[in-house]
Amino acid sequence: MKVLNPVQCQSEKHLTQLASVGQIAAGIAHEVRNPLTAVKGFLQLLEHESNPEYINIAQLELENALTTLNDLLQVSKPDQEDEEPQSFLLAVELESILNLFQDKIYDIEVNTSYYDTTTAIYGKKNQFKKAFFNLIKNALESMSESGALSISHFAEGNEVVVCIEDTGVGIPKEKLSLLGTPFFSTKELGTGMGLTQVFSVVYQHGGRINVESEENKGTKFTLRIPVRNIPKSRGVKKLDLTYEETSSIKEYFLANKEIFEKRLLEEAINVKDKIDEIHRIGNINLLSNAHKLVLLIVDEREHELISFAKQEGIAWAKYSITIAFKLEWIQAIRRTVWDFLYNFDLNKNNDHSSEFYFTLEKNINRQFDQFLNSFFIQYTKYKDELLDTQRKLLVNLSVPIIPISQDISIIPLIGSIDSFRANTIEDKLITEIGNSHFQTLILDLSGAVVMEVEVIEHLIRIINGISMMGCKTVITGLRPEIVKLVINSGISFEHVAEFKGTLQFALSDYIMENKI
Repeated sequence: MKVLNPVQCQSEKHLTQLASVGQIAAGIAHEVRNPLTAVKGFLQLLEHESNPEYINIAQLELENALTTLNDLLQVSKPDQEDEEPQSFLLAVELESILNLFQDKIYDIEVNTSYYDTTTAIYGKKNQFKKAFFNLIKNALESMSESGALSISHFAEGNEVVVCIEDTGVGIPKEKLSLLGTPFFSTKELGTGMGLTQVFSVVYQHGGRINVESEENKGTKFTLRIPVRNIPKSRGVKKLDLTYEETSSIKEYFLANKEIFEKRLLEEAINVKDKIDEIHRIGNINLLSNAHKLVLLIVDEREHELISFAKQEGIAWAKYSITIAFKLEWIQAIRRTVWDFLYNFDLNKNNDHSSEFYFTLEKNINRQFDQFLNSFFIQYTKYKDELLDTQRKLLVNLSVPIIPISQDISIIPLIGSIDSFRANTIEDKLITEIGNSHFQTLILDLSGAVVMEVEVIEHLIRIINGISMMGCKTVITGLRPEIVKLVINSGISFEHVAEFKGTLQFALSDYIMENKI
């Protein structure tokens, strides 16, 4: 009689529960998903002919329904169920997954501690990648604006241990035992499927999970994965593909388009969940673009490849889509292409020389690298131009010159004024006076905070300079703090400018003077 320890009992109970839920889920999902998908398609067709507001609401609700149904299917039959186990390094995967969240961790302190990084585990890598993606995503979402995320990796005995800890909202003690149960979630709009997948993957690989949490202090997940003997792997997989003796490589890829997509989605497991979001944000069709990229490479149309990469670079930069997703997606395409080329050569039964394979590898990978280089160069160029435009806008906003008549302009300075801003004021004023030739500048300092003595001295030099161009300066709204600083430092504005108590007084005097 087989005796199970408490951990094995917990794993067996969890997997049995999932199997029961899965049988129900599969039936529901298959019955409902197809008509929902059809309705979604018709709504997309009607979008150009009817009121888009109502159609957008309907599409959003359909997307939510389809997402729930896909989650149900994941319980009954995960996408990576047929994935072959392999040896891989968890520390490497954790680093790459963390890169996918660069747009979400600006205000989050991230601490990583990786030891025993050469200790490999054996299992279904893509399932683990999705599990850790879900854990890190949950941790970041539990911290609304700021906080700390800590990830550690080390070997202990015959296990690899990974700890993911956050300083988020925490989980009530009475709900800890329900974690990993389908449709139980501590999030308002959550389905609980992410943690269900995490628990399932760990248990299916003979691992253990421990969760510690305290409300308003944070949560810590500790995963222990056993290190097992690793069988040798060829690194390639024989696929059931359509093949004809006379087919070219291009025809071969076109004939197996659907299988290519399926294999690609298996390789890019964490990008898969972002496909619809990326299409919605930037109108970027990842799957269609993947096919286009592959055909350009196998046809060796390098000039079109570069142009395509530049278009992609602009699109991703324009909509600020996380660049790490693009990199993972392209590398997944590269791996899938090599799987297909292996099977193509296998079917042909060619006895090629080593030189042939090295030449093919160099040519294919060179084109992938060329695509990535062109993509990143264009992405960076667009971002740099955007930053330059924003910088110029900020400069204009920081030194607003407002003409109120042909002869009078106002500069209302608000906030801190440092040396950099004083230089900006100097450049803009001298340029504007040279172009517009106004004769009176009203410098309003009522919104300016305390300035350093060096800045005040710089302003005096600016006033002296513009007086040489025939422009008189009127200073208004001097704050008491600035006046005290001027008195104590021995600086004098007395002979370089005229003073008014408020901007309103200055405007009344000078507008009336112009009218007279």
